[in-house]
Amino acid sequence: MVETDHSIKLAVAIALLRSKLSNSSSSSSHSSESNAQRWKRKAKDRKLEILKLEEELKQLEDGSQYDLFPKSASCKCYFFDQIGRSSSRCDDFGDASDFRVNEVLRRRFLRQVRLKGKRRRSDESGLRGRAVDLNIDDEIEQLSTSVDFLVELCKKICPENNDPFANLSHQAVEFILALLKNLLAEEKNREPTEGIVCSLVVRLVGRMCICSKMHEPSDSESDAQFYVQHILRTLGSDPYVGQRTLLALFERIYAVAESLLFMDPFDDAFPDSHDSLFMLIQLSEFLISDHLQTWARNESFEKSLFEEWARSILQARKALSLLESRNGLYMLYMDRVIGELARQIDPISRIHTLDQGILENLFR
Repeated sequence: MVETDHSIKLAVAIALLRSKLSNSSSSSSHSSESNAQRWKRKAKDRKLEILKLEEELKQLEDGSQYDLFPKSASCKCYFFDQIGRSSSRCDDFGDASDFRVNEVLRRRFLRQVRLKGKRRRSDESGLRGRAVDLNIDDEIEQLSTSVDFLVELCKKICPENNDPFANLSHQAVEFILALLKNLLAEEKNREPTEGIVCSLVVRLVGRMCICSKMHEPSDSESDAQFYVQHILRTLGSDPYVGQRTLLALFERIYAVAESLLFMDPFDDAFPDSHDSLFMLIQLSEFLISDHLQTWARNESFEKSLFEEWARSILQARKALSLLESRNGLYMLYMDRVIGELARQIDPISRIHTLDQGILENLFR
C-alpha cells in the first residue's frame, strides 16, 4: 500500500512537471512568434519610410522633373501681361531643345526656394531654434544663386511659348525681392548685397541691349528685349534695386550715344545700338513714372544716390544732344523722361532736402 502511494505521488509529480514544461514551451513559442511579427512590421514601416525619404530627396534634387510650376498646372502666369505698357503703378520653353537653362543653377534655385519656404513655415509655427545671424550667409548665397539663375534664364528667352519662362522668372524676381527685404534690414549685410545687386543690374541691362544680336532678325528678338526690360522694371519696385538700375541706365545711354556719334550709320551694328538706346530711355521713363513716388516715401530711400543718377541724366542728355541732327527723337524721348521727373519732383522735395543746384541744371 505504501509502495502504491509512492508510485502515485511520483506519477503526479511527473505529470505536473510535464504540464509545466509544456506550458512554458507554448508560452515561449507564442512570445517568439509575437516578436517576429513585431519586428517584421517594424521592418515594413522602416522600408516605407525610406522609400518616402528617397522620393522627397528626388523631388528636391531633380529640378528638371519636379518643378515649382509643373507643366500639368492649369494656371497661367500673368507676370508679362503689362509688358511694354506705360502705367502709373506696377503692381519647358518651347521644346526641350530650345530651352536649355543651366540645370545646375536651376536645381540650386528651386532647392533654395523650397528651403526658404520650409524655414518660413517653421518660423511662423514658433519652431525657430537658431539665431537670425546664422541664416545671413545662407541668404546671401540664396541671393547670389537666384541672381545667377535669372540672368541665365534671360539668355534663353523664347517668346513663341513663354509660359515656363514667365513662371520661372516671376518666381525668381519675387524670391530676390523677398531676400533683399530681409538682408537690407541689417546694415552689415549691405556691402555683399550691393555687389550682387549691381552685378544683376549690369548683366540684365547688358542682356537687354544685346538680345537682338543673339538671333537672326525677327519679331522675337524685339520681344526678348521687352521681356528683360519688364523684369528690370519689376525688380525696380524695390528702391534699392530701382535707383541703381536708373544710374546704370543713364550711364549706358551716355556710352551708347557716344559710340553712335562716331559710328557709320551704314554699319551693321548701328540698328542694334539704335534700338538699345530707345529701350534704355523707355525703361528709365517706366521706372520713374511707376516707382519714384513710392521710393521717396520708403525709409530706405538714398538721397545721395538719387542726386547721383540725376546728374547722370544731364550727362546722358548732353551726349544725346550731339545726335539731334541725326535723329531728333533721341532728345524728344529724353525730354519726356526729364519732364516726368519734373512732374514728380515737387512732392519728393517736400519729404527730402535735395540739392537745388542739380535740380536747376536739370530743369533749365
